[in-house]
Amino acid sequence: MAEQKRLRQIARPFVVDGPTGVSVRDRLKGLRVEDEKVLRAVGAHMGCLASRDLARRVRDALEHSTDTWAARKRELTVLSSSRWAGSVTSSTHDQWGLSRRAQHRHLQSLDAGIWMLRHRLSMPIGEKGSRGRPGGYRSKDEWFRKSRRLAVLEDRYERVRARREAGRVSVVRGGRRLFNQRHDLAVAGRTADEWRIGWEATRWFLTADGESGKRFGNETIRVAPDGEISIKLPAPLAGLANAKHGRYVLAARVRFPHRGEEWRDRVTGNRSVAYRIHLDTVSGRWYLDASWTRKDLPVVPLDALRASGVVGVDMNADHLAAWLLDEHGNPTGGPRRFDYDLSGTAGHRDAQLRHALTRLLRWAEAAGVQAFAIEDLDFTDSTTREKHGRRKRFRQLVSGIPTGKLRARLLSMCAEAGIGVIAVDPAYTSKWGAEHWQQPLGSTNRRTSRHAAAAVAIGRRALGHRIRRRTAPPRDDQSDRRGHRTAQARPGTRGREETRPHVPGPRTRSMQPDAERTRATSASNTVWDAPVDQAWVQDSLLFTGEERFHYASG
Repeated sequence: MAEQKRLRQIARPFVVDGPTGVSVRDRLKGLRVEDEKVLRAVGAHMGCLASRDLARRVRDALEHSTDTWAARKRELTVLSSSRWAGSVTSSTHDQWGLSRRAQHRHLQSLDAGIWMLRHRLSMPIGEKGSRGRPGGYRSKDEWFRKSRRLAVLEDRYERVRARREAGRVSVVRGGRRLFNQRHDLAVAGRTADEWRIGWEATRWFLTADGESGKRFGNETIRVAPDGEISIKLPAPLAGLANAKHGRYVLAARVRFPHRGEEWRDRVTGNRSVAYRIHLDTVSGRWYLDASWTRKDLPVVPLDALRASGVVGVDMNADHLAAWLLDEHGNPTGGPRRFDYDLSGTAGHRDAQLRHALTRLLRWAEAAGVQAFAIEDLDFTDSTTREKHGRRKRFRQLVSGIPTGKLRARLLSMCAEAGIGVIAVDPAYTSKWGAEHWQQPLGSTNRRTSRHAAAAVAIGRRALGHRIRRRTAPPRDDQSDRRGHRTAQARPGTRGREETRPHVPGPRTRSMQPDAERTRATSASNTVWDAPVDQAWVQDSLLFTGEERFHYASG
């Protein structure tokens, strides 16, 4: 009981909501020189207005209101149009909110580091940790250095907290990473001109929000069902128009090979579609992104997803470990491993994840399951250097697991395949999976990995079963008949995992263990040979606490 009290409470599994938005991309082929000039001019002009609006929004801080938002939009309308101004202010609001949330997470990270430092500094030097908590520092020198770091983190925490209370955030249009590359172009592998071109391109603003009821779902960047693209030019650039009503028609056309029919249905029905035009400065190619929201998505109940079993998936830094479980929580077939390599560029990493998840989905569809079981992972408390300071490789391993990208990609791909996703609490899945399932699922020809056993634990928790498996029944004619433990136990069954305790001394039911065993007093091997007047005496040590309570009350 004392051991159970130390275990943290396990959260219930839940069905993860599917993606609420869709985004597709197509390349703008066949652009003329005049088209590129117009796109650059519009992007630079609107990007300058977006930078001004963002700076003003940061200055407003917590004094922001609907009135200040309307005032900013009126000022932008004079220099562009009402719809361009609405897109700019909406994007500014999203950027400020994202920076605000990142600031809150930074405070949480600093608070976790400060708490861990105080905990370790309060312990004697050289004391070992226990129960998942690190112990004291190894030497006086390390203790002194960590005490100085604690003062640094506390000062940093107070400065960040003061900025948050004042509503001030730090936002870099174009990205902080690209901004910092300017200080060391040799490491980034760029020249000053290349960096300048990329910096200016990322700060352009060629984004238009959709509007239902308007022609083709967007009045600013309009894309017809046949792929024709026309842009409503801002007021100062109206002289560059080549069509009526101050519009410019591009020579390039799009067709959206992926989800093209879905997009065409939306624009034909005049439903809102947002567009974004951007330039890849490395390849020199222009792209158009179309995005829209999904509403009234069907929600499948948890019990319905459990009806045909689940596929437990354990996410790791270099592979996915999966195992198919039936509705009773029994592993069927063999484990599957789907490898991926997350080194290299972002495009290569994304392609590796898509390839691994595609193979996982095809295997699940062939098996006929309706749900995946994954862990609801959050490594915010495990990646801090204060908790695993010397275990640098472990921190790198944990940080390298692409939990966010895998989950987002898996949800989007499962939504298209009609497969649900069940998220479970990740507590003790690897530990208990290896303890109860790694050895029993292995054989002389196949060794079960710790990750595959964790996949079984994840799947059982998603199905509502305990991770611990039932023990094998005892041999015939020793305690019970074979078969009483082979059926699957429900979560509420009492005494489902206990085994018969070993009692020292002779195995007899009619005499005490310390009594002298003779031929006259020895118990018979069978029930039929037992004397009629011999009373049946059950040793209390042969029962567990729950069994004694059951028989005493019964």
